[in-house]
Amino acid sequence: MTDDNRPGAEQASGKAPAGEKLQKVLARTGLGSRREMERWIEQGRISVDGKPAALGDRVSGTARIAVDGKALNTAPAQETRCILYHKPTGEVCSRKDPQGRRTVYERLPKLKAGRWISIGRLDFNTSGLLLFTTDGELANKLMHPSSNIEREYMVRVMGEWDEATLQRLLEGVMLEDGMARFTDIQDGGGDGINHWFYVVIMEGRNREVRRLWESQGLTVSRLKRVRYGEVFIPSRVKQGQWVELEPKEVKSLYRMADLPLKQQKRGTMKEREQMQRQFAKRRGAAPARGKSRKK
Repeated sequence: MTDDNRPGAEQASGKAPAGEKLQKVLARTGLGSRREMERWIEQGRISVDGKPAALGDRVSGTARIAVDGKALNTAPAQETRCILYHKPTGEVCSRKDPQGRRTVYERLPKLKAGRWISIGRLDFNTSGLLLFTTDGELANKLMHPSSNIEREYMVRVMGEWDEATLQRLLEGVMLEDGMARFTDIQDGGGDGINHWFYVVIMEGRNREVRRLWESQGLTVSRLKRVRYGEVFIPSRVKQGQWVELEPKEVKSLYRMADLPLKQQKRGTMKEREQMQRQFAKRRGAAPARGKSRKK
């Protein structure tokens, strides 16, 4: 073995290894975290240019990557796209639904490279703000429990409540998967047994808002997410419509994820025309956009 062929010779000579780490490229596609992708590589699920991948592999932008034998379409490393979608009730957040229900992906613009990855989920009966990105690493960071990102919801509850009820929800309630609480509750008004509130939570556990109210004997009859971190749902974006995020909003997402900001790739002219056409098709009034409410 010559000196140049020794393991680590590139590092010793000061040459930077070519390409990106394979697990980083895989994480960016939204398949999972880097650690999860390392496990997939160890399990033999990943191939590069027709050969089984190994931990430590680096790949160039032209590499043909496959997962479980299926070709993977990767997005450019230094670019990102982020959009906001106003999810209606009656749509699921999975890419395909065995029951044949409409998915949130059906109305999104088509991509030539990469794929849309949802930043969190909303359940079937919840409407409102849902963010999508082409950067899976960004999505994974924002969805991690340690992110502590505020999520604000407008919720209509049915039943009897008093100030003691609200105080318990702020102090914390033990649910089947652990302690949970709202960090803020603001009165939104209402008549009779139906009442509106704006509530804020710091995590995205399954049906957490509904389960918190149900723990107090109240029923959630409507639920809409109006804010994620510093991103609010614009009043002009009606149910079933999407909009490209503004640069300052994209910057805020990367700041919350503690990741370096990437160059924002804008939609094509055709997509921008499509976006404007949808705004011309007003489908009736929607509830008012939420505002930050700090005590």
